Amino acid sequence: MKIATMTTSPQQAIAKSAEWEADGFDAIFTNESKHDPFVLSTLVADRTRTVEIMTYIAVALARTPMLAAASANDLNQISGGRFTLGIGSQIKPHIERRYGMPWSNPAPRMREFIQAMHAIWDCWHDGKPLKFEGRFYNHTLMTHMFTPVEHPFGRPLVGLAAVGPEMTKVAGEVADALLCHSFTSPKYLRSVTLPLVEESLATHGRDRAKFRLVGMPFIASGETDEELEKAVAHARESVAFYCSTPAYVGVLEAEGFGDIHPEMLRLSKAGQWADMGKLVSDEILNTYCVVGKPAEAAAEIERRYGGIFDMLCGYSGQGPGMPDPVMRAFKAQRTS
Repeated sequence: MKIATMTTSPQQAIAKSAEWEADGFDAIFTNESKHDPFVLSTLVADRTRTVEIMTYIAVALARTPMLAAASANDLNQISGGRFTLGIGSQIKPHIERRYGMPWSNPAPRMREFIQAMHAIWDCWHDGKPLKFEGRFYNHTLMTHMFTPVEHPFGRPLVGLAAVGPEMTKVAGEVADALLCHSFTSPKYLRSVTLPLVEESLATHGRDRAKFRLVGMPFIASGETDEELEKAVAHARESVAFYCSTPAYVGVLEAEGFGDIHPEMLRLSKAGQWADMGKLVSDEILNTYCVVGKPAEAAAEIERRYGGIFDMLCGYSGQGPGMPDPVMRAFKAQRTS
């Protein structure tokens, strides 16, 4: 299982990328929360030589396939073939009200988005005529003036973020990796996610050995009791938020916690965020979050997710990214 961290700002990407590579991280992720993930990825690529670089995630439905294909193609060239385009659909309110883009049929639309990108890359890298005509996207014009100069690294890999059954099956059909949400559990992954992926791969004649599962579980860790207590408080708030979100009811039900959702939803609509964390019991917290001092957390990550995830990042109280003390403990376990 490879270990990644994440940069969430241009300043951090500039200051930390080379250090993280030297520390032994296998990959550096970027995301689209407050900054452009392609700008962040370019900064990482310029300051590293060996780590994989992945957007986890870029919001696909805020873009067209042509725009995403162009950015990803450039980044794969800049990085020397180290870039993976990780994309996700986001949810309807953000696509319509934040990005001002149309929303409909997210799973079929994401399938077609990836297929359209590959048609574009087929044109650029293999010289095929561009003729993609779909339900949601049409790309049928590409002249020499606008065709990128060929480079030796080819098209990037594509990862697709998914939680529900339909999007998970799309990942198995057209993507190279499934990017799992932080709000999940080993039981949900083994009983729901993995069977759907394997079924989809088999249906479409794809090789399971070439498909990756990438995860970013919640981690509450600290080197002192005080640090750990603070991290646990942050984790309870994060878990409570997702307990209130209808899209993740299936994740709760898989563990027998579905009954908590209606009250969490009611409190969230009332803006009673502080009260929500109090409803997250230790049992619920420990189901969805790795908790412990760095060595304990590292051992628990391996116990829970070894054999499930091919690559793992983390989501702590400080945000996405593997806490450095946990990474050091994980490396120590690898070499012991």
